[in-house]
Amino acid sequence: MDTMTLAPAAATPVTAPVAAPVTAPATAAATAAIKPLPVWFFAFEGLMSAGYDLFQADHRTLWALGALGIVNLVVSLTVLRSRLQLAKRMWRGKSTRKVAIGLLGLRLGAHLLLTLAGFAVIPAAGHLLFAVVMSATTVSLLWYAQRVSLRALAREGL
Repeated sequence: MDTMTLAPAAATPVTAPVAAPVTAPATAAATAAIKPLPVWFFAFEGLMSAGYDLFQADHRTLWALGALGIVNLVVSLTVLRSRLQLAKRMWRGKSTRKVAIGLLGLRLGAHLLLTLAGFAVIPAAGHLLFAVVMSATTVSLLWYAQRVSLRALAREGL
């Protein structure tokens, strides 16, 4: 075989394939460096959002909620320290702030509307139901906000 005929065909694609694989793994490595927050961490946040109704259901839960709040803080600052970058980026995004404001509005609005309608939540069972709903809603929405943030970061290549 003649090497002169193979050289022009091989010379054309050499620059394009070499450049593409070099940038793709760098982007993937940068995205992989940001690890998502685990769902069990959102359970802490769900308990904190359900704290008001848990306290209203039984005032003795204040000590347990305080202890869980301290555990939440310690876990956030130690075990999940490497993932604080993601949390900071999530709070910069509008979707996470919308989730936080929406959850606050849901809590206050639901209690206000029920009170105005004459169905104020007074029994412990009603507060426990509210606590379960608020906790599940918080976990779901925070997980979704994280998913959206990770997709946005992947698109940006960060």
